[in-house]
Amino acid sequence: MAAKKAKKAAKKPAAKKPAARKPVKKAAAKKPAAKAKKPATKRKPNAAFMKPMMPSSTLAAVVGSSPMPRTEVTSKLWGYIKKNNLQDKANRRMINADDKLRDVFGGKRQVSMFEMTKLVSKHLK
Repeated sequence: MAAKKAKKAAKKPAAKKPAARKPVKKAAAKKPAAKAKKPATKRKPNAAFMKPMMPSSTLAAVVGSSPMPRTEVTSKLWGYIKKNNLQDKANRRMINADDKLRDVFGGKRQVSMFEMTKLVSKHLK
């Protein structure tokens, strides 16, 4: 009896599945015309950064004693760090302090470059 059922099942054609429809692509929306750009002008520096600040005596040993803007203090500090090869070899974001910088960094032997700006700002008036 099982053989008869198997023969009947073999004779019946397999039911067809309906064909899947392909999705219809929508037309891309048109973009508005780009605005005309203004001619390139230099940005004006922030007045707070350009205000001359007086460095403390410990910071003056590194960058000089004359009043200068924060931006110039930072660039002179980086010049000192690069000249004396004080960046950490493995992690370049860390600065190893020598005797002069240790006083500026509050006695820390190593600080990150982001922490350095915070510590230096305490020495500017």
